[in-house]
Amino acid sequence: MYMRWNELGLEQGRDLDYKIEMARRAIADALQVSHHRLALAFSAGKDSTVLADMIRRYFPDLWSRLHLIYGNTGVEYPECVAFWRRVVREWGLGTRAHEARPGSTSEPGYRYDAQRQIWQWAIQAGRIGEVLKADGKLKSTRALERLGIEMPGGDTGVTQGDTLPTWPAGTRKTYWWCIDQYGWPLLGKAWSKLKARRINIDTFLRFSESQSDDPKLLAYYEILRQVKISQACCDILKKEPAQQVQAEIDVDVIFKGLMASESRSRAKNFLSRGYLFEGAKQDYLAGDPFFHCQPMAIWMDEDVWSYIRRFDVPYSSLYDMGYVDSAGTRHRIKRNGCMGCATDLLFPNNHMAMLRRTHNKAWSVFMRRGMATEIQKLQRVQRNGQLSLFDVFDAEELLERRPCIFDSINQMILEDDTMDEDDLGFDPEMDR
Repeated sequence: MYMRWNELGLEQGRDLDYKIEMARRAIADALQVSHHRLALAFSAGKDSTVLADMIRRYFPDLWSRLHLIYGNTGVEYPECVAFWRRVVREWGLGTRAHEARPGSTSEPGYRYDAQRQIWQWAIQAGRIGEVLKADGKLKSTRALERLGIEMPGGDTGVTQGDTLPTWPAGTRKTYWWCIDQYGWPLLGKAWSKLKARRINIDTFLRFSESQSDDPKLLAYYEILRQVKISQACCDILKKEPAQQVQAEIDVDVIFKGLMASESRSRAKNFLSRGYLFEGAKQDYLAGDPFFHCQPMAIWMDEDVWSYIRRFDVPYSSLYDMGYVDSAGTRHRIKRNGCMGCATDLLFPNNHMAMLRRTHNKAWSVFMRRGMATEIQKLQRVQRNGQLSLFDVFDAEELLERRPCIFDSINQMILEDDTMDEDDLGFDPEMDR
């Protein structure tokens, strides 16, 4: 182990000057192992902005050749997109600025509702066995879709037309494509043990003979049966596009503004790996190692803000947005990320609850296009079958009611915790 838990706590309690020095050492170490190009994963959030500023300030030679990769998933906060473009312009990044965007499909495919129609027809027609593996899992999504050509009403399917709704070849893998093919990001990564397309999960849950006897896993499968959830969007919209850019520009060291204080998994990662560690081999590096560097691992949020104030570092206006609760307490947005990410619904003041107050129009789009219905299903699962007054309404009817039942899945909020818009001094211009 690189460091013990109690040692991490001591390091996190050190002053800002010490943490800056440790970050500088980590950056210097990264310089020593690089034989290709170095890049910084820039989210337009405060942490990666501070890391970029430290490199500009203390390593000007590195800064002059450092590449910044911004992952634009298509559902980023507009304030963060605007801040990224301001950084590119004001910091003179030029061709060293890269906006990683999701890729496109290489061939046509059916939408999920069409896949379900083919799946159900194949079961009724006794042909589902043609596309199943020996253990009952689906051979592939494409194997099932090929049956659509033979299905009554589906004879102009994937390869010939659009009798059944399809995604044409070249379709951008947007957030909405991910939702259709995989599911909604409603719970954290610990709940995403199955990352296959939703139709493959449907088949697994019905036909597979390899399901676990673990009660916790079986409970998770029961949630999957009732709710369309997935974390695949994170890989498809963020990870894969960023890796593509890294390959294109020959990166062998990637800097990230990650902090151990953000989650237990990030803390464990730092404890076992340290500031600089070797990652998975990358084919484009022809055998040379690929490194991750997290210079700010021992920093806390207050350290980041102290650094911003000390050096007058610009930051996204997103962090100045928030709401005032009924007790008069101001709550601000603490983290950026995809606007449609609902992985923290188990916690109070979660991402979507905040989005409702700060970007209500965007919140409404996500909810009305299906998220509200899936959250309502999760709430029913959480109640273990117990009926609620809210069950007599559909999700659409409940969207305008306050308190908002979609702010949480682990409890029903009995009274609204926000003031009226007049009390907030609400500015409609902020809702664009």
